[in-house]
Amino acid sequence: MAEMVNVAVDAMGGDNAPSEIVKGAVEAVNEDRRIRVFLVGREPAIKEELKKYTYDAAQLEIVHTEEVIETAEPPVMAIRKKKDSSIVKCMNLVKDKECDALVSAGSTGAILVGGQVIVGRIKGVERPPLAPIVPSVKGVSLLLDCGANVDARPSQLVQFAKMGSVYMESVIGIKNPRVGLVNIGAEEEKGNALTKETYPLLQNCPEINFIGNVEARDIPHGAADVLVCEAFVGNVVLKMLEGVSSALVGKIKEGMKSSLRSKIGGILVKPALKKTLKGFSTEEYGGAPLLGLNGLVVKTHGSSKAIEIKNSILQCIAFKEQNINEKIKEKIVLED
Repeated sequence: MAEMVNVAVDAMGGDNAPSEIVKGAVEAVNEDRRIRVFLVGREPAIKEELKKYTYDAAQLEIVHTEEVIETAEPPVMAIRKKKDSSIVKCMNLVKDKECDALVSAGSTGAILVGGQVIVGRIKGVERPPLAPIVPSVKGVSLLLDCGANVDARPSQLVQFAKMGSVYMESVIGIKNPRVGLVNIGAEEEKGNALTKETYPLLQNCPEINFIGNVEARDIPHGAADVLVCEAFVGNVVLKMLEGVSSALVGKIKEGMKSSLRSKIGGILVKPALKKTLKGFSTEEYGGAPLLGLNGLVVKTHGSSKAIEIKNSILQCIAFKEQNINEKIKEKIVLED
C-alpha cells in the first residue's frame, strides 16, 4: 500500500471559507486514497459543513483552533500574536513533520512569513519563491517568483531557475525543462540592471536548460517551461494573464448569446469550447507552491472554490512521492 500523504488544510482561510475549503478537502480524499487531510480551524463550523458529505473518516481529521488571521492584518505581527490561528497551526504541523504539506487560501503575507519563520528554509536557499502554474497553448509553465520577493538579487533568480526546473521535471513530468528569463526583449543586452546581470549567470549554469530572454507576449504561447523573474514583474504577469483570460471568456459568452444564429452556433461548439477553456483555467492546476522550504507550503487564490482546493491538495502527492525537497537540496549544494 502506498504511503499516506498528510496535508494540513487551513479551513478558515479565503473568501469562501469554510464551505468551499471543506468541500474541496472532501473531494480530494474521495478521489485519492493516498491523501489524509487535517482540516484546521473552528471545529463547530467545520463539522457543520462536513454533515453535507460522505467520506472515509480515516482520511479526514479536524484540528481545532480558535483564531483566524485576516487578510488585512500585518503578517509579522499576526504570526507572532495569533499562535492559535489556523495558518500558524498548519505551519507547525508541517514543521513538526506531522504533515507533509499545507494548503491555504488565507493571507498571502502571513503564509510567506510563516513559511520562512516557522517551517524554515532549506539550508542554502536564499529566498523561497512563490511559483504558480500558468497555462499556455503548449501546456503549462511555472512562473517564479510571483509574490514573495519583489527585490530579488541575480543569485536568487538563479536559484529560482534551479528549483523551478526540479519542480517541472519531477512533478509535471517535463524532461530537461526550458528556462526563460522574463524580459522586455529577446536580445541578451535588453532589460534593467537585474536582468542584465542575471542573464550570463543563467547562461553559464550547467544544471539548467537556459534558452534566453522571454517576452511577456510569448508566455501564453509556451515560450519556456520555467519563467524566471522577481516578484514585482511576476505578479504583474500573473494578474494580467488572469484578467485577460477572464475578459475573453466573458466576451465569448456574450457573443454566443447576441443573436439566434450565435445561440445555435454556441450550442454546437459548446462541448469543444468548454474542453479548450478548461485547459486555460488556473483552477485546474491547484495553488502556487512556496519552493525552497523544509516542507511544502501551497498558497491558493483567496477566492478559491472547491475545485482549486481539491487540486491543490492532490498536487501534494507528487511533491512528496518525487522527493522534491531532496532534489532541491542537491541542486543548491551543487551551487555551493
